[in-house]
Formats: sequence, structure tokens, C-alpha cells
Amino acid sequence: MSAERQTIWDRIARDGAFDAVIVGGGINGIGVYRDLALQGLKVLLIEKNDFCSGCSAAPSRMIHGGLRYLENGEFDLVRESLRERDALLVNAPHLVHPLPTVIPITSYLSGLLNSAASFLGVSGKPANRGALPIKLGLTLYDWVTRKRRLLPKHRFDGASATRIRWPKLTNAIRCSATYHDAWISQPERLGLELLKDAVERAPDCAVLNYACLKPEGNGYCVEDGLTGQALPVAPKIIVNATGAWLDDAIDELSGNTGHDALVSGTKGSHLVLDNAELEAALGGHMVYFENSDGRVCIVFPFFGKVLAGSTDIRVASARRVRCEPEEEAYILDSLRLVFPDLAFGAEDIVFSYSGIRPLPKSDHDFTGRISRGHFTQRLEGAVPQICMIGGKWTTFRAFAEQTTDEVLAALGHTRKTGTLELPIGGGRNFPQAAAILERDLVSSFGIDQKRAAYCAATYGTAAREVLAFCQARDDDTRLGATSEITEAEIAWLASSEWVVTLADIVLRRTTLAIRGQLSLELVDRLAEIVAAELGWSVEDMARQRRTLIDELETYHGVSLEAPQNEEISRSRICV
Repeated sequence: MSAERQTIWDRIARDGAFDAVIVGGGINGIGVYRDLALQGLKVLLIEKNDFCSGCSAAPSRMIHGGLRYLENGEFDLVRESLRERDALLVNAPHLVHPLPTVIPITSYLSGLLNSAASFLGVSGKPANRGALPIKLGLTLYDWVTRKRRLLPKHRFDGASATRIRWPKLTNAIRCSATYHDAWISQPERLGLELLKDAVERAPDCAVLNYACLKPEGNGYCVEDGLTGQALPVAPKIIVNATGAWLDDAIDELSGNTGHDALVSGTKGSHLVLDNAELEAALGGHMVYFENSDGRVCIVFPFFGKVLAGSTDIRVASARRVRCEPEEEAYILDSLRLVFPDLAFGAEDIVFSYSGIRPLPKSDHDFTGRISRGHFTQRLEGAVPQICMIGGKWTTFRAFAEQTTDEVLAALGHTRKTGTLELPIGGGRNFPQAAAILERDLVSSFGIDQKRAAYCAATYGTAAREVLAFCQARDDDTRLGATSEITEAEIAWLASSEWVVTLADIVLRRTTLAIRGQLSLELVDRLAEIVAAELGWSVEDMARQRRTLIDELETYHGVSLEAPQNEEISRSRICV
């Protein structure tokens, strides 16, 4: 057990009484943990795996208002989503960025009755969205944000103007609409920064990954997933933030196996492609378009590559999922509808990922009709349980606020502070332009501009803490010719960000995997660095290495081959 983890374990052993225990360390659970901690409550957050390792690690990476929710009549959700989008642009400007988006349109009036059909209870797929309903939706977008506008208003272009800007788009378009939403570069890092903010401001609170809450006698215990050790804990209330696993968690925590299901998950898969021609064709924009089945799909530039998605498939039960060959084909075929003359295929895929959306139980035939809204449900018992149902990445703060207010009311407390305007992690004291921070990092730490740009974009103003650690180690050795990450930085992550496995580093603390920057040689070096920080044995290193390689191959379609001259292996297997 690492020193960091042992300290947390010892704190729980000294006093296991908590105002609230949150089960589930995805973005919703983390949001509630931060909010409750800021209200002065003593809170424990428990996650069975790593923080933000489930659905929270598998979003489309869009921070958006939900344009298509308008045809479901979810106007309040759109209004809330736009408010939260704008708040994240301000509170986490190092991780959340404006995303100019183009919608290729192939008709003018089609889709006018989509919203009416939804109100009348029609659950089938919507009609193709034409120019007029899209115009109405974007006008509403602009109207909702009129008093605090952060992003440009939308515009329409005719077919000829559209082809001048995007010459590789399909010739079937009649016109196009351009508007702005936002994207998040590293969602897992934002979750970690929320945790670190809370720990800094509320030292009596605690977070523990790779652990679980279990009933024990008339109470509960927290069990360490690494050692099997257990400690008694006494919460006044439990928040069930387990997402797609919510119904299973209810069974485990309360023994209520006869309850009606609350969650009806759908599976969403995405691909990351390394295709320079496709990236250039996007012109710095996301393309937001419809597949032939009515499902909205997206493709946008992503760290020099292209991110494309997604699927929306019902699942019978919560489990670890991967992008299956038929989903891969579905996404690639969807791209060919909008870029029919470009050459791309499975050989361009450097990474894939998949997760289960924790949607409210629904009987809709067309999964796109299922609400992305959120609500809570209280389950009575000796220790009441507040269940978080639904939600999406963009609205995590609002959902956390709603849940926190319910917990506060249940415990007889009042809210002390809000979070809507509270900076997150490296967004604190962020300058008006990232270039200002980059210049400061170059001047203060003697690093080159590329390294400074990477640090500012990854850690924001917290980059100073990271670079001070690296400077104290007197180590600026890069991981490879194509990476701005240093070996000392990996040591900092391992020692200060609740790292337990090598996969935590590769998949969630860095972008090494999703950007296709891995090789066997690099994995071996990472294992050595982390082992030195966490005290792994040679046997531990070998096990961690093998587990990571198997996970990459099984769940992300990445097969590592021996590197040649530090070039990245991009071999792809079908899983």
C-alpha cells in the first residue's frame, strides 16, 4: 500500500463516522463529494475501481447544450446544459475549450414534426432534420445565452459557400449551419482536479479508490480491494452515484433485490483515427450529422487526430464494454456519408473506447428519445440512500448541487457556498490567454515553449506545482521524441494522484493511450518509474505490465508491438 493510500486508510481507522458516504467515483459522485465537502460536512467517497474509469471516461468529450434535446421537448435541460457549458468554459479553461461546429443539411423542411411526435409519445426515430427546424433550435440556443454570451452566434451558409470552406463534404448538402459548443480535452483530469480541490479545502474528508462499501451487521464497512482489509464506517446517509451499476448497488447496499429498476443503460462507442486528410477536411470544426438510422453522430479534431462516434445500443445489464467490430463499421460508415471521397478505414484507428450511459429506465424504441435529464430518488432504511439517476457530463455540477441540497436538508444543514462560479483546479487564477501562462512557465522554470504549452493545457495554473516537483528532481527527461511528458512528471502523478495501477497512469492521468503514443518500451519505462514511487516488487511490475497490455488489447483495440527507433506502434486488432 502506498504512503498516500495508507494515510487515508489510517484516517478512516481512527474515526469511521461520516455525515455522508458517496458510493461511486465517477463525475457525478465526485461532484457531490466536492459540494458536500465545501458545505463543511465530513464525507467519504468510495470507488470500486479508479476514479472516472467507467462511463465518465467514455464520453464524446463534448460539453454542450444538447441541441437535439429540443426535439424531445427538454427545454429546461437545454437551458441548464448551456449554463453549465458556459460555467465550465470559465471555471476550467485549460481543459474545456470552444468547439466550432458545422451541421451539413440536406433538406429544408424535414423534421418539423419531430418535437410534436415526442410530445405525442411517439418513440420511433425522428425524421431527417432540415434547415428550418435546425434554424429554430439554434435561434433558441442564442436566445438562452443572450445575457452572458461567451460564444459567437450561429450562422447559415448556402451550398456553394459551404463547399468552399469544407470542400470534402458530401455534394448532397443544400446548406450548412455553424454554431459553437465546447469540448473537454481530458475529462478524467477534471474529475481528479475536483477531488484535489475538495481534499485541499476539507482535510477531514477522504477519498478511496479500489475499495467498496459493504453491509456488515447493522452497519457498513469499507473493504480495501487491494488487501481485503475492512474497516467499520458509520454514515448518516449514503449517496448512490454508481451510474449504470445503480440497481446492482441498491441490491448490495440494502438487500432490496425486489425493487423496480431505475436505470436503463445504452452503450456508446467511439474511435480515434490517425488520418491527416480527414483531420484537414474538418477545418478545425466538429461535424455534427445524422446517420442513415436517424442517430446523431459527431467527428472533430482531437490532439492531432480525429475522434468519431457514437453508437447508442441498449444493454441488458451493467458491465465492462468495448467497441465491437459492428460498431466500428457503423461509425466508419457514418463518416463515409459526410466524407464520401476520403480514404480511411480500420487501419487508421489508434484507439477505441466504450461506456454505458446511465439513462433513466425507458421504453422508447429509439434510444435517442430517452431523456438525458437527471433526478434523485430516496430509499428509506436505517441509513437512507439517495440514488442519482441519469445525467450527462456537461451537467454534473448541477446534478451534484441538486443532490447536495437534498442531503443537506436530510441532515438538517444549510448551504454555505455555491459552486457555479467556483474555479476548478488549474482553472484558478487562469490568465485571459493561455499564452500568458506559457510565457510565465518558460521564464520561471527554464523549459521550452512546447513543454510549457503542454503543461498549461494539461494542468492549468497547477502546472507550477508539477514543474516545481520536476525541478526538485532535476529531471526533464522526456518519455520519447514525440512526447512532452517527462519521467519526473510521471513520478509526480504516481505519488500525488491516488495511482494504484499502471493503467491509472496510461489511461486516466495522461493521454498516452488515447493519442496512440504507446510502445512496449514506453510501457516498461513507465512501470519502472511508478514502481519506484509506489514500492512495487519485480513481480508487481510484471503483473501490472501484463494487465495493462491485456486491457489495452481487450477494451481499446490497441496491440503493442516492439518499437523501432521510438516510432509509435499503431497495429490494430479487431476485438
